[in-house]
Amino acid sequence: MEELPPQVQHQIAQLQQIQQQAQAILTQKTQIELTLRENERALEELDKLGDDAVIYRSIGELLVKTDKNTVKNDLSEKKETYTLRLKTLEKQEERIQARFKQLQDQVKQALSTPKTG
Repeated sequence: MEELPPQVQHQIAQLQQIQQQAQAILTQKTQIELTLRENERALEELDKLGDDAVIYRSIGELLVKTDKNTVKNDLSEKKETYTLRLKTLEKQEERIQARFKQLQDQVKQALSTPKTG
């Protein structure tokens, strides 16, 4: 079996790195999506409560009494942050996929080109 040219070996190593980066982004994206869904459910439940409802928020090992507006504002801010982070990860994912495809095509072309010599 012929040894691959150094350039192709380098491209294959880059493909492996990109695959690892894509997996890390996918993991982060999944975690953010889950957190965002939980946040949205909490906001929905909060909207069902009356303004005078007693609400407790978990802070470490404690449950602390708080008011609805404070919790709602905090959750809304977090939702904006999570949404922005998700969009950023989606853009990174698109760039990684495009780079992967480009490198993959280069490797395929290099391997299918007949060698002269």
